[in-house]
Amino acid sequence: MTKPKTIVVKIGSALLANQELLTPRYGFLQRMMEDITHLRSEGWNVIVCSSGSVALGLRIIGETPESAGVSDKQAAAACGMPLLLNAYKQVGHEFGFEIAQVLLTLGDFEDHRRFLNTRNTVHRLLESGIMPIVNENDTITTEEIRVGDNDRLAAKVAQMVGATDFIILTGVDGLYDRNPDDPDAQFVAEVHDVNEYMDATKGKSTLGTGGMATKLQAANMAQEAGVTTWIAQGEVDRPLSRVLDGTGRATKVIPNPEPLSGWDSWIANRLQMAGSIVVSEAVASAIAKSDRPIRRSDVISADGDFTRGDVLHIYDSKGIERARGLSDFTSEELRVMINNPDTDAEQLLGYRTKGEIIRSNNLVALDTRHLLWDAPAALSDG
Repeated sequence: MTKPKTIVVKIGSALLANQELLTPRYGFLQRMMEDITHLRSEGWNVIVCSSGSVALGLRIIGETPESAGVSDKQAAAACGMPLLLNAYKQVGHEFGFEIAQVLLTLGDFEDHRRFLNTRNTVHRLLESGIMPIVNENDTITTEEIRVGDNDRLAAKVAQMVGATDFIILTGVDGLYDRNPDDPDAQFVAEVHDVNEYMDATKGKSTLGTGGMATKLQAANMAQEAGVTTWIAQGEVDRPLSRVLDGTGRATKVIPNPEPLSGWDSWIANRLQMAGSIVVSEAVASAIAKSDRPIRRSDVISADGDFTRGDVLHIYDSKGIERARGLSDFTSEELRVMINNPDTDAEQLLGYRTKGEIIRSNNLVALDTRHLLWDAPAALSDG
């Protein structure tokens, strides 16, 4: 039996909620779900990552997108989520299929055990012919523990389930080389390296939390996992089918021809920085060329409050990110070892250890197409 094709669709708030009335846009949902029904009949598994709960709840609590603070948005999410799911359920029943809600937080992606549990749940729903609708649990998350945008959340879902395609529906027909309001803006049909277009992606929508920049960040995460990303217009008939059959205009982000393994992809594609370390140029170059661990003596400095099993971002002495890897020590243990280089690690920590901060099989060197993170200020300042 051939493996089912799986598509992850990210739908933004501006498509789902009327910007003035802050009510569900049933006309859009009707077109969308009809198209999803067609794809399902063609053998596709479909997962929807849906924004909209905060936008739909603002009117209920008497706030606007401009006036709402963090606690307002959490309350709005609690009010808006039933409205959003009810709208999906009503239209889904019209087309004869069931939906299920999957609410996630940052920890469900960053903790590997929870990541696998979530993946198993989503696969079980798909096996039963139920369409998962995924959203961040905005009611309980705070700025410190939230994903922050549903573009990257959807990319992590695409990576998690091994999707073939990832479609980001937006209010424009794809990526332009500058602001699309500029009369000289040129449409970009195909992207191999998203780094080339990051400077052209400033700005964000009124209802959403991210603009084109977060869409390219999400596309980069997907392409490193071998997933084809499409950025396309949602305000059309057959918004998904026209992308997949090539009859509609969309920006295609080409997947890496040598994608990372599932384990390496989970390590390399982060949503939040737990901590970071600096190593010398020589060590950074050696990591890129061979399966080499990062040892106690390699670490020049460390930043962040992290624990064992957290993924660290590794920078060279020039502040350029070179790799990411799973720490075998807490930040406190690592600093004790760095500050006492001449003392045996067992004497410092109270247990026997090789002093490998990151083992080679838990370390991923970043290639030139991977979007790099800026070094934390504490590391940049020396």
